[in-house]
Amino acid sequence: MSKSVTGAPRYAESEHVEIEIASQWRLMWWKFKRHRMAVVGGIIVLIYYLVALFAEFFAPVHFTTYKEEYVYAPPQTIHLFRNGKFDPYVFGYRFERDPASFKKIWYIDESVIIPIGLFQRGEPYKLWGIIPGNIHLIGPRNPEDPFYLMGADKSGRDIFSRIIYSSRVSLTVGLVGVAISLFLGILLGGLSGLLGGAVDNIIQRLTEILISIPTLPLWLALAAAVPLDWSPLQVYFMITIILSLIGWTGLGRVVRSKFLALREEEFILAATLDGVPLGRMIFRHMIPSFLSHIIASVTLSIPGMILGETALSYLGLGLRPPVVSWGVMLQETQKVAVIANYPWLLFPALAVIVVVLALNFLGDGLRDAADPYQAK
Repeated sequence: MSKSVTGAPRYAESEHVEIEIASQWRLMWWKFKRHRMAVVGGIIVLIYYLVALFAEFFAPVHFTTYKEEYVYAPPQTIHLFRNGKFDPYVFGYRFERDPASFKKIWYIDESVIIPIGLFQRGEPYKLWGIIPGNIHLIGPRNPEDPFYLMGADKSGRDIFSRIIYSSRVSLTVGLVGVAISLFLGILLGGLSGLLGGAVDNIIQRLTEILISIPTLPLWLALAAAVPLDWSPLQVYFMITIILSLIGWTGLGRVVRSKFLALREEEFILAATLDGVPLGRMIFRHMIPSFLSHIIASVTLSIPGMILGETALSYLGLGLRPPVVSWGVMLQETQKVAVIANYPWLLFPALAVIVVVLALNFLGDGLRDAADPYQAK
């Protein structure tokens, strides 16, 4: 290994030079990669949104498909090997009638083998309502065989497929809600920090009032005002707006504090003296200087939006059937007896927990990476 005049290894010198000339975004990427939980969280979030985008392909059946003969059928376990060979399968079902209540009591019947496989032909669909197809990621080789990886609900619908389709609504509510909150936070926080005076006082008092109101009662009050005769699409957008009107306050204060610091910087004073319009100054000079912090704040805000939609829908004040979301699916678990007898109905809650944790880990990593010069 060759050494420099000072005796330091040359590869260390080259690495030091590379760091010195690296851009802000490259430094952020290097620091983000060192946060292992953030990388894992990012991968999980990417998988979630990929599954939501191609829900028709990943789900074995449509979320409205039901088989009344398999009401509350328990989950099936995938077995990979049979007779010493790789041959995935699940066991079938059998049931008995409770002599007192006449309720079906399900059992896994190990004498019935249901072969399964990847990229199986099954129920036809239209991807995004445009592209026809009938290939599903996983499914039984005979489409008529029962296949319930996470069990069935009270109508004999596949919970696994419904969770996949629900991700489209629950995850996009978070994205759309955060997009609206981002606009309001930058607009109101920017005006507050840049103009100051009476404008700053009014916006900050409004922010303090919204922060002081308990979140859940405010959600309930606003959601209760949604007319019952509205279409599912109208309710979807109203719930998104409700979550956005409450969720912009944190970002607004971050933007205000950044604008208060930046407006004293020399490049902002130079732009002001040069007659740069206010809109151009905000979006071309001020916001890009702390864009990384905005990205981190937005990522940390999405879990709150998802939990808000889930809570409202669970309480029956948010989205309603026939729209399917994780909160709508969890409405069936409001009775303790249902949870005790059919615990697999809680699988949508597991989907919520995993994606919220992943988004929080991702946001935490982005927040650390937003300041790559700070040692940790």
